[in-house]
Amino acid sequence: MMATAMAVAPPHLFAPPDKYRGAVVEDLQLPPAFTVYAGEAISRAIALAYERDFSHIPVLDRRRRPLGYIEVATLKAQWEAGNADANDTVLNYMTKFKRTASQPYTLITPATALSELEGFLQHNIFAIVTDPSRKFVIALATPQDLDTFFSRRGS
Repeated sequence: MMATAMAVAPPHLFAPPDKYRGAVVEDLQLPPAFTVYAGEAISRAIALAYERDFSHIPVLDRRRRPLGYIEVATLKAQWEAGNADANDTVLNYMTKFKRTASQPYTLITPATALSELEGFLQHNIFAIVTDPSRKFVIALATPQDLDTFFSRRGS
């Protein structure tokens, strides 16, 4: 009886192709991030957000560490309804980031693969892009940024 050898292709050859063709966050060419400090007055934060056409703004502490974010439209509606004072700080109205052992911080940098960013954005409304040491907020990435990139680049 003669044994026959069968060649088996490595599993990575069967993986679906990367629709982003290996592109990374830097390839999105995102505008610089706009952030506010926790002690900023909501009236100023709203005005600056509308000047820059941002819907979400990361809120930082004094060491520039991200604490959370504000949703500009929601905050503006609260202010216009009289539920928030113009001089209140954004700290009182921000959504805090959840950092726990079960929900660790996900590092998104300019070198992060777009396929990884897409996975992150399936569960989050935006991603904060930072430097690898997480000292600076570089940009915000949204699902719309991925859609724009994909439509520009084609399939």
